[in-house]
Amino acid sequence: MKAPVKWLKDYVDIDISPKELGAKLTLSGSNVEEVISNSDEIQKVVTGKLLKIEKHPDAEKLVICQVQVGKTEDETVQIVTGAANMKEGDIVPTALNGSMLPNGIKIKKGKLRGVMSNGMMCSSEELGLPEKEVHGLMILDKDTEVGIDIKLALDELEDSVIDFEITSNRADCFSVLGLARETAATLNKELKYPNISFNENSEEKIEDLLEVEIKNNLCRRYMAKMIKNVTIAPSPLWMQERLILSGIRPINNIVDITNFINVELGQPMHAFDSRQIMSKKIIVDIACENEKFTTLDEKERMLNKETLCIKDGDRTVAIAGIMGGLNSEVLDDTTEVIFEFANFNGDNIRKTSSYLNLRTEASTKYEKDLDPSLTEYAMKRACHLIEELNAGEIVNGTIDVYPCKKEAHSLIVDSNYINSFLGIDISKEDMKEYLDRLELETTIQDEDLNINVPTFRGDINIKQDVAEEVARIYGYNNIPSTLIRSVGEKGGKNQKQKIEDKVIELMLNSHLNQSISYSFVSPKVFDKILLDETSELRKVVKIKNPLGEDFSIMRTTTIPSMMEALSRNYSRNNEIVRLFEIGKIYIPSEDINELPEERNILTIGLYGNCDYFNLKGIIENLLEGVGISKYELKRENNNVSYHPGKTAAILLNKEPFITLGEIHPDVAENYGVDEDCFIAEVNLDIIYKNASLDNKYRPLPKFPAVTRDIAFLVDDEILVSDIYSIMKKKGGNIVESIKLFDVYKGKQIPDGKKSIAYSIVYRAENKTLTDKEVNKVHSKILSSLEYQIGAELR
Repeated sequence: MKAPVKWLKDYVDIDISPKELGAKLTLSGSNVEEVISNSDEIQKVVTGKLLKIEKHPDAEKLVICQVQVGKTEDETVQIVTGAANMKEGDIVPTALNGSMLPNGIKIKKGKLRGVMSNGMMCSSEELGLPEKEVHGLMILDKDTEVGIDIKLALDELEDSVIDFEITSNRADCFSVLGLARETAATLNKELKYPNISFNENSEEKIEDLLEVEIKNNLCRRYMAKMIKNVTIAPSPLWMQERLILSGIRPINNIVDITNFINVELGQPMHAFDSRQIMSKKIIVDIACENEKFTTLDEKERMLNKETLCIKDGDRTVAIAGIMGGLNSEVLDDTTEVIFEFANFNGDNIRKTSSYLNLRTEASTKYEKDLDPSLTEYAMKRACHLIEELNAGEIVNGTIDVYPCKKEAHSLIVDSNYINSFLGIDISKEDMKEYLDRLELETTIQDEDLNINVPTFRGDINIKQDVAEEVARIYGYNNIPSTLIRSVGEKGGKNQKQKIEDKVIELMLNSHLNQSISYSFVSPKVFDKILLDETSELRKVVKIKNPLGEDFSIMRTTTIPSMMEALSRNYSRNNEIVRLFEIGKIYIPSEDINELPEERNILTIGLYGNCDYFNLKGIIENLLEGVGISKYELKRENNNVSYHPGKTAAILLNKEPFITLGEIHPDVAENYGVDEDCFIAEVNLDIIYKNASLDNKYRPLPKFPAVTRDIAFLVDDEILVSDIYSIMKKKGGNIVESIKLFDVYKGKQIPDGKKSIAYSIVYRAENKTLTDKEVNKVHSKILSSLEYQIGAELR
């Protein structure tokens, strides 16, 4: 926000330099980015006197001038120009060779149609000043001293602009008046408000000429004022100067008034050509889906059902809070205008501005949630300016549709709390003075401050906000530095954090690298992982203000995120990749008013020189490392994203919590990976509930072990996990371990069969086992295998 110091002086008696003012405002909490002076950009420009003007020999519209740029006529330069409004003896601003003008323009000598020109004579606009009534070179007063710096000759060039960085919670400071209020409070000066008096000098009543209806509560207030017998003309010089210093190009008196109000008060307003409001009824409502509308910048835009519009009956004439339409703009022959002063929902304006990729001065302010009370003040100020500029006749009456009026609220804050909170010791009377200076009208009752918070200070809602206001006017630099008072307490990580650290440690020990991805994804990922249209995973949480379609929903599975990571590595020719990620998925609730369920998921992804058993080994190491041993492994065929027959599920207490296997080849192809990819999804929430990090030890066995190897034939579809369960159950307490060491299919093995070989270790804790005891259990295992799964001993 750029605030010209000259403009601030209209409301506050400023008797210090702009740089000193900037420093004081910074100390009172206003973030001053820079104090800019127009004169800083202008270098080597002097006052020059035209001694001789003659025609250019080879160009009809050019003349050759001899210009005195020093104290005597001996200091003369030759300049070629196309200007025609000067004569010999005039004194003009002269930019010498190597000079600098505003906006970084550098002047160098050169030839124009074969004649050397050693500089340039300047117009008002080229010096960054409003153009005078006569277009062309700027002609200075005849008594202006020749050869002096132009900054000494023109006081206007000494105008300074203070550039503020305004935080979004201070919508009241997005205006010159708001910053003047801060200036007055900082300097302890009186704030002089702009004149808002005006006379309604038309016999007609606006109620007879126009009707306004709000059909959507995204519009909080809508005011309209009608001006008749409008005379379109340039605005006065003082208004043009202030607009230019604020970075706005003057156009004409009506448009300039709308821009002036926007900058001065922070309230955007719009002017419609009354001829174009043919229904004589303004309706505020949302647009139709895919409605086409041409804005003032002559671009056709596609609106949606979330776009709030100003309509002439059924015809859209403006995008609310952003930009008017080409079909209702003020033209040179306009004689009757309708001024709009409105207040709109800030969130809606921000979303619409983003959707249309159209950001304007109005939308920048509206999206901060402006004070609805400001519309009335802006209306009165605009009418005063119409009257002051003699730009038209103000029609009697005002249309004001205000469905839900915003009221000021009160706060009661203990003055002792403020002193304690800030670490200072000032009286409650001083606190009242500081708050009153900010227009936070305060009364004292015992030790309490009763504060009336005006509607324009929507950022003040709790006692800490009041303490901040006191602190910044008192002066942050006056608050003494003190050591932090704290009580030492033993801290540490909770059990969940410790388990997560252990999981990360186990993954790193398995030679995996940690990856991080976004939790929001594109709806297109479900097709890439082959999900059915009816899949529950397609029920998602949609983001209200997404960065784009690729980030528009919260993920319900981490497979796409891991495949993206594997694909990215594959495209960069990484031959072997081992990744893991700890993230969340979001399962929406059936009740739209409830937050979604957030599940913590560990995802492991591999490709290159690996197979299913590498992945399974990583999972086994994980479960062993977190103290989970009583789990069950089952074949999984229902997950369409995985390869059928090469996928498993791990269950704990009959509840599946891990899926692991090879990704379906079509999924890998969709991600551009021409390798077998293996992924595991682990529900960490179940790990957190069942993990145990307590290390338990037992003494080394005192008695010897007996090892027996066993090999047998079984049907090919028999699962190894089923065989293990039978052997473990029938082995009883003396079976110490069972290890699979061979699976063979080939020669000498019948079709549909496979050879399985195990090593079984028998040991008793309290005695040495005899062959008879071992043989009894071993035979029991063999007979159970033969009876239950049809095993044939080899």
